[in-house]
Amino acid sequence: MLIYDDIFHWDGWGGKLKLASGRCRLRIYDESLEKSGSSILLRPIVVISKDIGRESMSIRSCSGNIATLVTKQFGIDPRRMLWVEYYAASEYGIGKVHKIPERFDIVEFKWHEGKAIEPRWRPLGPLMLGTIKKMVDGW
Repeated sequence: MLIYDDIFHWDGWGGKLKLASGRCRLRIYDESLEKSGSSILLRPIVVISKDIGRESMSIRSCSGNIATLVTKQFGIDPRRMLWVEYYAASEYGIGKVHKIPERFDIVEFKWHEGKAIEPRWRPLGPLMLGTIKKMVDGW
């Protein structure tokens, strides 16, 4: 069940200068609220983030900060959360001849005193890819 779908703003660590502050598109799903099936998921909270343009810091450069803020703001237990970064397909170059395919990365964090640190990215596996693609449909 979709529980959040909006632009998420985060403050950086630069005080008045607002260094590393930004915004991203964020969707949060709580699959434990679905009534279909009786399976128990180890990570029923799925958080999907997406960059919204060049005017903001990238989600990749601030993933630990964003994950920390999201877990606190929405009361999410990080051990029950799957963090996914979505990068839409893009084209570049003269005549847009170069193409970068869409990509889904799972980000694993170490958690220390409630803070997400040491992010590690890996491609989303084929078993979850179809489900996550449906969750980002329309972005």
